[in-house]
Amino acid sequence: MRKLVVSFIVLSFMILGSGCYFEFRSSSTLPPGTPPVTPVTPAAQIAQGTVTPIDPAWKSPGISDSSISLPSIADVVEKGNPSVVTITTEQIVNDMFSRQLTQSGAGSGWILDKKGIIVTNNHVVEGASKVILQFSDGRTSECASANVFRDPLTDLAIIKVDLSNLPALSVGDSSRLRVGDWVVGIGNPLGKGIRAKEGTISGLKVSLSLDEEESMHDLIETSTAINPGNSGGPLLNMKSEVIGITSAKISAVGVEGMGYAISINSALPILQELINKGYVTRPFLGVELYTVNDYVAYYNHLPVNRGAVVTVVQPGSPAANAGLRRLDVILKYQNKDIGTASELLRELRNSKIGEEVTITYMRGKNSLTTSVRLTTSPPPK
Repeated sequence: MRKLVVSFIVLSFMILGSGCYFEFRSSSTLPPGTPPVTPVTPAAQIAQGTVTPIDPAWKSPGISDSSISLPSIADVVEKGNPSVVTITTEQIVNDMFSRQLTQSGAGSGWILDKKGIIVTNNHVVEGASKVILQFSDGRTSECASANVFRDPLTDLAIIKVDLSNLPALSVGDSSRLRVGDWVVGIGNPLGKGIRAKEGTISGLKVSLSLDEEESMHDLIETSTAINPGNSGGPLLNMKSEVIGITSAKISAVGVEGMGYAISINSALPILQELINKGYVTRPFLGVELYTVNDYVAYYNHLPVNRGAVVTVVQPGSPAANAGLRRLDVILKYQNKDIGTASELLRELRNSKIGEEVTITYMRGKNSLTTSVRLTTSPPPK
């Protein structure tokens, strides 16, 4: 056996050394007289066919030597920063043991008028026992509640401070905005001081439901980073003009770049009334409402699972004079179907003071209709 292995090794070296060529053929044999097959190269394949050019006279346009300068975000920030203020608030709250605690908050604002008129959001100052403003030049001002004028429905507020010669911002035209426009948001994120963040406009005339009863309309959606403390700050265009007031964001896992600002064109009439009157007058019905769903209908023994149920009727109000009561479910307003409290409030806002409107509602199993003459909303308490 050992001799056989040695002989095999020797034979292997002899074969390798002799440079023998082994030709492997397939089991099928070629018929006699078949000419040898020559491989065709890609070049040969091209030569055998024809190619039709796209355009023999075409010439490359070359590289453009003109350049468009992009707007400088730094210039926008430099001009806008001095007009943005940080807002610190204190609010007295009760803990689970009914003990009173002081809770602090942070927000932003911007100077609308050099005589000391500051714009912010209602939710920044609502319920605050103390409001402190810090200006870019180092001055501070503590405001009494009498100098804070709010409109909860639009989430806007005005603060009046006893300072003069403040650097006011210019106001732009939000109706001229386009999706994709660059914008800059300036504010006081997380109470860390004035910061700026760029972004683009991703949506216009957006509506956002905050809860069952409250919705916001004509919002600007932006990819600009918005964090707690940014609320009330300005959203600027590339001319450093205010085109929006930062108000809200969608915060959820996997959601990015969905911040919202109140368009300045919608805000200006509200701000005008807050400055001129101290509050905003609207058509007044005199009820508090809640959206009806399956749970609300079951718990309150209501005959329908949609509409706006009346929870409070103010004495002497138009609703009281028209005979509306608690747990009446309003289903139609001026012959328009009402599915939620928000829908009814929107229709009410679109009405006029002094207008007589028709309301259809359910009381128990009975469908009733009444006429209501809207009055002017009273000043806030």
